Amino acid sequence: MQIYQEAFIDYLKVEKGLSRNSILSYNQDLKKYFEYMDKKGIKEPSKIVTKDISEFLFAMRSSISVTSISRVLSTVKSFHKFLVREKIISTNPSEFIETPRLDKKIPSFLNFEEVNRILKTPNLRNHQGIRDRAILELMYATGLRVSEVSFLKISDINFELGFIKCKGKGSKERIVPLGKIARDFMQKYIDEARPRLAGKKLSYYIFLAQGARRLSRQSIWKAIKRNVSLAGIRKPTSPHTLRHSFATHLLERGADLRSVQEMLGHSSITTTQIYTHINQTRLKEIHTKFHPRAH
Repeated sequence: MQIYQEAFIDYLKVEKGLSRNSILSYNQDLKKYFEYMDKKGIKEPSKIVTKDISEFLFAMRSSISVTSISRVLSTVKSFHKFLVREKIISTNPSEFIETPRLDKKIPSFLNFEEVNRILKTPNLRNHQGIRDRAILELMYATGLRVSEVSFLKISDINFELGFIKCKGKGSKERIVPLGKIARDFMQKYIDEARPRLAGKKLSYYIFLAQGARRLSRQSIWKAIKRNVSLAGIRKPTSPHTLRHSFATHLLERGADLRSVQEMLGHSSITTTQIYTHINQTRLKEIHTKFHPRAH
């Protein structure tokens, strides 16, 4: 099975251009899949039938969530589709297996006052604080993912036009407006704090740790968490909270769904539509609270 796995992973890297994290996820899913098939005495993909895959998914129900099972099934389907394409097998045994239904969770987000408190938290008297403020302003202004912020390069920002270019999932590039306030704090960071972090070393990346090392996504997440705590925000937060807030606030103020989809870098508008549920829930809460005949 390993030979076929390696060929599939090469295909994902070269033809699909998937990120390192996505490749790791595919590898982990396939490892579980092959281990199960090996225990059943199945050594060749051509010997796998639909019943084997269904039993594999059922066996995982007690140990992982429905979301994870859906992801694993997606990996298995992609793998068998690849094998059919390469004429290694003639039929796809996973083709008619349905993906488990997922309950759509409404993303957590912050209101504008909470975001404002977080943005004003970093101490602008030191270079770390200036960097933190630039990261927070950028993420709220653009909706960029933490990983996208980590890999931003100096050449990706256009101060004159007020745009930033980033590479998202599947190495897809998109251009997002920056906004004046975020642009000003980014300029302040690049002029005042970044040279001190870089020292005498050169780096193409915008956000740096001491010694010109690229700031990792884990470090960016820690910085966000630290400033959320200092701002006294008690709501559960995740690396995506500012991204969710960015999308929610745009839609609340009348932005159209297609534009928000483009700025977020969603391949499908269905993914973006989850934010409309937030608005509907909020409208219902407001109606219940303020309408005289809603109680």
